Amino acid sequence: MSIDVPSERIAWLRSELAMHNRQYHLLDDPLISDSQYDSLFRELQDLESAYPELLALDSPTQRVGSAPLAEFSSARHRQPMLSLNNAFTRDEVLAFDARICQALACASMQYAVEPKFDGLAVSLVYVNGQFTRGATRGDGDVGEDVTVNLRTLRSIPLNLSFPDVVPNYFEVRGEVLMLRNDFESLNQRQLAIGAKAFANPRNAAAGSLRQLDSRITASRQLTFFAYSLGVVDPLIDFETHDQSINFIKNLGFGVAEQRAVVDGVEGLLACYAMMSNERPALPFEIDGLVYKVNVLSIQQQLGFVSRAPRFAIAHKFPAEEAQSEVLAIDIQVGRTGALTPVARLRPVLVGGVQVTNATLHNEDEVRRKDVHIGDLVVVRRAGDVIPEVVRVAHPGLRREQDQFVMPQCCPVCSSLVIRLESESVARCSGGISCSAQRKQALMHFVSRRAMDIEGVGEKLIDQLVDKAFIKIPLDLYKIKYEDLVNLERMGKKSAAAVIQAINNSKHTDLARLIYALGIRNVGESTARDLAHHFKDIDTIRTAGLEALQTLNDIGPIVAQSIFHYFEKPEHIELIQGLLDCGITFSDQGDDVKDAMTRLAGQTFVLTGSMPNLSRSQAQLLIERSGGQVSSSVSKKTDFVVAGAEPGSKLEKAKLLGVKVIDEAILIAMLGKSSE
Repeated sequence: MSIDVPSERIAWLRSELAMHNRQYHLLDDPLISDSQYDSLFRELQDLESAYPELLALDSPTQRVGSAPLAEFSSARHRQPMLSLNNAFTRDEVLAFDARICQALACASMQYAVEPKFDGLAVSLVYVNGQFTRGATRGDGDVGEDVTVNLRTLRSIPLNLSFPDVVPNYFEVRGEVLMLRNDFESLNQRQLAIGAKAFANPRNAAAGSLRQLDSRITASRQLTFFAYSLGVVDPLIDFETHDQSINFIKNLGFGVAEQRAVVDGVEGLLACYAMMSNERPALPFEIDGLVYKVNVLSIQQQLGFVSRAPRFAIAHKFPAEEAQSEVLAIDIQVGRTGALTPVARLRPVLVGGVQVTNATLHNEDEVRRKDVHIGDLVVVRRAGDVIPEVVRVAHPGLRREQDQFVMPQCCPVCSSLVIRLESESVARCSGGISCSAQRKQALMHFVSRRAMDIEGVGEKLIDQLVDKAFIKIPLDLYKIKYEDLVNLERMGKKSAAAVIQAINNSKHTDLARLIYALGIRNVGESTARDLAHHFKDIDTIRTAGLEALQTLNDIGPIVAQSIFHYFEKPEHIELIQGLLDCGITFSDQGDDVKDAMTRLAGQTFVLTGSMPNLSRSQAQLLIERSGGQVSSSVSKKTDFVVAGAEPGSKLEKAKLLGVKVIDEAILIAMLGKSSE
C-alpha cells in the first residue's frame, strides 16, 4: 500500500473499512474507536471525490453497514435503510445549511433536531396493525430477520390502534439500545457468573438482539426508540417530520424527549451546544445530533445521494473514546482507604478534554482487562465522569516489571493493606493516621452536597493537613482567621470568607451531616431517608440492625455499615464535638412533615445566578420540601428557576413550554421551609 499512489491507498482503505465494518456490524467487536473509523472513512470519501474515475459501486462509501449474519434469515427492505452523512465541525454544519438554502433559493430553513442514538438500527413492519417482521439495517437493502427477538422488547407494541383507517402496511424505523443503568446491571450479572463484561452499551444491545436463543434477549433490558416512518401503505398525509413523530408517539412507541424544531442554522448550533452539556445526564448514550429538514415535501424535493439523504445530516460529538499508551500504574488512596489503580497515560484528547490519568477501578479489573505498563489501551470519558480504561487495544512488551502488583503496604502511610474476602477493593488499614484518607474525608465533608463549605478546596485542605492544623472535620470549626491569613494564596479577604463559610455551615440539614460523615455505603438518598425517619442523630446512633432495615433500600450490608460506624467511640466523640461547636439542624420541629412534602413530586432545574440564594442553598431548600433538582431540562421538568445569565437551559425551557420562575416565586412556593 502506497500513500503516494491514489489507487493503492483507496484499495487499502476499502479493505480496511470492510474489515472494520464486519467487526462492528456483524461481530459486535470493534477493533478501533468510532473517531478512528470516521477518520478512515473521511479520507476515502476525499480521495474518491478527488479521483472520481476510481469510484466503485462496492466501495464502503456507497453502502451501509454489512451483510446479514448467516444464522438469521434475510429480510429485504421495501425502501432502503440509508445512512447519514456526518458533520464534525461548525463549518460543515454551516455548509450543509447553505447547500439546502441555495438549492431551494430560500434565506432560512426549518429543521427537526433529535439525538443520534448509539445503538442498532431496526425496521418494524406492521400488517393490518399487527407486528409481523423486524429486521436490522444490514447493508441497507437486506437485513437480518430478528422478529422473534424484537417481540421480547416491551417497548415495541405488538398491535397498533390507529385513530382512523388502519394501513395495510406500516413501517416504523428506530434504534434498539441499552440504557446506561441496564448496561451497568447487565455487566454486574456477567461478572457475577464469571462471564465477559460488555465494552459499551452499543455492543451489549447489538449482541443481545442477535442472540439465536430469544430467551437470552428477553433477559436483557433492551429499549426501542422510534425516529422515523418507513413505507406506509396507504400513505398517511403528514406535513412535517415532527408531526409524523408525534403520530408514532401516540401509537405507543418511545421517541426521544430531547427533540426540537428550530429555524435556521443558528437554532441547530444552539441545540448542539445545549445537548453537549446535557449529554452526560441522559439515560442513554448518544454520539451526536441528527438535523432533518422538517417539511416532508421539501425532503422529497431535495432527494438522496447514493448512500444518504440530502435533507439530513448527523452532527457528531467529539470522540469519547481514544487510544493512549500506559506509562505507569499508580495507586490512589481514597477517603475510606480504598486503593485504586490509576493508569498514567500519554496525554490524549478524549471528548475534547486532555486526559493523562484513567481509573482501573480495582485489582480484579486490572487482571480481567489484562492491562500492563506499555500497553496501548482504549480510554473512555463521558462528560464529567472520571476517565476509565475500557480495554487493551494492542499489548506492549509485557515484561515482568510491566505487570501490576497491588502493594502490601499503603504508598502514603506505609500501613498494612488488607482485602476482605467479601470485597473486591483492597484498603489501607491506617485510618485517619493516613494523610491521604484524612484529606479525602475532609474533601467529602466540605463538598457541596455535604456541609457545603465554599472556599475550602483541595489545595487549602492539603495545606491545612500538611501543617497539622486539622486532622478531623471537627478541627475545621476550630480554625481561626490568624491560621489562614498567612497561608499560600490566602489573603485577608479570602481568609475572612472561609471563616464566614465555615460558620454558615453550622446551620444545615441533618441529612447533609449524615452524608458528610462519610459512613461507608451511605449516599445522599440513604442519608435523607435516615434523617426523615429517625429525626435526630441520637436516635440513629442507638438504632439496632433490625430498626435500620425497616427503611426502604437499607439492606443488611448498609445497616451493618451504619451500625458499626456508631459503635466506634471516636465517631461518637466527633459527632458530639460538632454539636457542641454549634451545629444545628433546620429540619427539626413541628412543621417538619409539612415542609418535607410541600414540593413533593415536582422537579426543578436551576440556572443562572440568583440575588440571594446560592445554587446549593436553593437545592437544599427544594429537596427539604420534597422536590427534586435536575441538571437538565426536559418535558418532565415542572419549573426552571432562572437567575442572571441563565444560559441554554432557559432557552430549552421556553422551547418545551416549561414554566420559568424567579427566586422570589421559588421562596414563596417554599413558604416556611425557606426561613
